[in-house]
Amino acid sequence: MRTYLDFEKPIADLESRLEETKRLAQTSNVNVSEAVHVLEQSIDKLRQEIFQNLTRWQRVQLSRHPDRPYTLDYISLMCDQFIELHGDRTVRDDPAMVGGFCELGGQTVMVIGQQKGRNTKQRQQRNFGMANPEGYRKALRLMKLAEKFNKPIITLIDTPGAFPGLEAEERGQGEAIARNLKEMFMLTVPVICIIIGEGASGGALGIAIGDRVLMLENTWYSVISPESCSSILWRSWNFKEQAAEALKLTARDMQAAQLVDGIVDEPLGGAHNDHSEMASQLKTVILDTLAELNALDPQIRIEQRIEKFCNMGVVVE
Repeated sequence: MRTYLDFEKPIADLESRLEETKRLAQTSNVNVSEAVHVLEQSIDKLRQEIFQNLTRWQRVQLSRHPDRPYTLDYISLMCDQFIELHGDRTVRDDPAMVGGFCELGGQTVMVIGQQKGRNTKQRQQRNFGMANPEGYRKALRLMKLAEKFNKPIITLIDTPGAFPGLEAEERGQGEAIARNLKEMFMLTVPVICIIIGEGASGGALGIAIGDRVLMLENTWYSVISPESCSSILWRSWNFKEQAAEALKLTARDMQAAQLVDGIVDEPLGGAHNDHSEMASQLKTVILDTLAELNALDPQIRIEQRIEKFCNMGVVVE
């Protein structure tokens, strides 16, 4: 059963009327084709009006939609012969961070990303997509493996943040993320980073240093979530919408601030409406970007990568 967000309720009402009209046609001899056509046009028009004027908080809600495709969904739809690799060779395997070699458009690539769960059991297993230090160390191990065999790296980012538990801090959460930042700058192979859902804080940044950083249309990327920002500034989560506006965390905001390199359009209504179309569009963008990056000398790629991140930010004296 499809899940509707609060601002999608008008669409839900019309779609409910459409289903009732279609059922009427099945149970009687009444010709309802004209009524069906009118309702379908009304739904399309309403959906366009709503999704052309989304607030920042509404885009945050879309990024968390329970039906939205996750990392393993994209891998399944885009890639052939995926071989998942496990473990950081130090502590354990972190199910919140997945990765492995696969064939993408006829070439072998390393795909790494955070994975959330669809139901309660999976969410507990995947720790809601919040990686521990061993998750980031596994990611780095796989990146180094890809570099050894001269294979491009694709990272898919979707996390509410790195796991903030005591045991994660004891095992060096900050050090693990910091090491990833340092090492990713110096990778000799092409690196493409894509925010496919939530991109929160260092948890996202730990696998987001690349030659190209892209965002899906209805995603967010920020140092803090709107709820956490609201709780710090207003001592309440009730101001999360105002916080989202102040943070300027959407894909358009990030591109305007030159913090990301591009935006990948989603199907009307969001990526959750059509997984196959979204994966097909993302695959095309990845292959086009890889062709561009593969043409560059590795040392030039590294220099451009470093320069891009060093140029970020504004200094006011």
